[in-house]
Amino acid sequence: MPNSVKQLNRDELETGLAQLASPKDDGVLDLIVCRPAIGQREVLATGILDTREGLVGDNWATRGSSKTPDKTSHPEMQVNVMNSRVIQLIAQNRERWQLAGDQLFIDLDLSDGNLPPGTRLSIGSAIIEVTPEPHTGCAKFVERFGVDAMKFVNSQTGRALRLRGLNARVVQPGTIRVGDAVRKMSAS
Repeated sequence: MPNSVKQLNRDELETGLAQLASPKDDGVLDLIVCRPAIGQREVLATGILDTREGLVGDNWATRGSSKTPDKTSHPEMQVNVMNSRVIQLIAQNRERWQLAGDQLFIDLDLSDGNLPPGTRLSIGSAIIEVTPEPHTGCAKFVERFGVDAMKFVNSQTGRALRLRGLNARVVQPGTIRVGDAVRKMSAS
């Protein structure tokens, strides 16, 4: 990954955001990233979503979470989803999208107003459900994209628009492929 990519400042990010408008109901799955181990990324053309494992091959089930009392995997953080237009703005280069740490990158309005918790999304033959657990920028996000990017996604506006993305859980297992339609369904 090139180290010469410029990290945008807050003004540049705000200006870029004004030009991003994703569809509200019917989007596209642009990228699938599996994280087989901490710090490793594998870009997939096809993935399998499973109700117990999340993205099959991903380390979600074995990595655990500091947000659960017993440090096991958080069931409401099974799949991390980020808007592809937002990551393109922040990362500046599609080759760097995977550094965000999310598994699915979709072109769809992820805002809380458009996808409240309980909303289901069909992708390929799978269905995921948006969970209320917030998805925020962390130290690794700062390292890769800069402090301004983290402040931008974690701002009041950034959280309402879910610029950092959202958490979801798999409610219907199935196969997903890059280029699949992502369709908003009713809330459960």
